[in-house]
Amino acid sequence: MIDAAPDNSAYARGKAFTEETNPGMEDALRARYEHLLPGLARDLVEHNGRIYPRGVLPQQTRELLTIAALTAQGGQTRPQLKIHVSAARKLGVSQEEIAEAIYQMSLYGGMPAMFNALNAAMEVFEAEAGETAE
Repeated sequence: MIDAAPDNSAYARGKAFTEETNPGMEDALRARYEHLLPGLARDLVEHNGRIYPRGVLPQQTRELLTIAALTAQGGQTRPQLKIHVSAARKLGVSQEEIAEAIYQMSLYGGMPAMFNALNAAMEVFEAEAGETAE
């Protein structure tokens, strides 16, 4: 039997982290998936609260690792990649550091995966530039 009781401390940590790096994520997931998978949005926030704030690695490093993993997985991860590029930027990771992490993955995911990820990252960077120009 699965224990469905939430870990409120992990949820609280996850909520704080996701609202800092991806405001509205839980609400967006709930609106999209709740009718099919009740509790999915909360579960993801709680899972983030178990993984991201562990304190061993800096948050910026965790986001770069996530970007690298999503890059190596290929183009099907584009939406998630853009979310994590944006989160990394909010945590102070430079465009150059993100591009370098993506480039490093050309060795593991291949050049097409690297170009797909680099193009996704550039879309995030361009959106940021548009926000600062307003």
